[in-house]
Amino acid sequence: MHRPRRILAHALTVCALAACSHKPPEDISRIADPVERERKEKDESFRSGPGSPLPEQDRRHFRGLDYFPVSRAYRLRVKLNRYESPLELRIATNTSEVRRGLRYGYFEFELEGRPCRLQVYKVFEDNGSGGATLFVPFRDATSARETYGGGRYIDLTENTTGVYDLDLNRAYNPFCAYGGEYSCPLPPAENTLPVAVRAGEKSYHPPS
Repeated sequence: MHRPRRILAHALTVCALAACSHKPPEDISRIADPVERERKEKDESFRSGPGSPLPEQDRRHFRGLDYFPVSRAYRLRVKLNRYESPLELRIATNTSEVRRGLRYGYFEFELEGRPCRLQVYKVFEDNGSGGATLFVPFRDATSARETYGGGRYIDLTENTTGVYDLDLNRAYNPFCAYGGEYSCPLPPAENTLPVAVRAGEKSYHPPS
């Protein structure tokens, strides 16, 4: 799943990571907020799971990823505005590889009183077929300052209603943020938000 040739390097979600590691401690299951619970599970997976993207030397002293506090202000209920004829496009990565996908639709919402729009993509697998996951990569005013300069991602499972819970508290870093040889899609320029999204995962700093 982590091969550089596969687009799913960006889409190994918290749940998938947790499935690769041992059962989380009992106290994690009692955390009420699902985002806080997912963060604890992800930390455990990064620390000891076989799918961890952390270099081996980082795992020994790893105490957890850095996040902004969970905020209701970043939990948005949005409608997917589908394009009648989705445009096929090429998505650049941090390597020489280019990924193919569809510019599938967009979300519109407000943050800090400012109108925002995020394009939503479907990225093709190596076999050329589109998956059911909606890919929302973005940059914002925190990028390369408080958060990873290569942008952050949100994945959503496509549904039939067209209405989604876009929870920016779940914004996560691609594997490239932790080191190693990964090929990660870069957010297209059109997905640069005009505000600081102080939600989700912050920049990764190796433990000293």
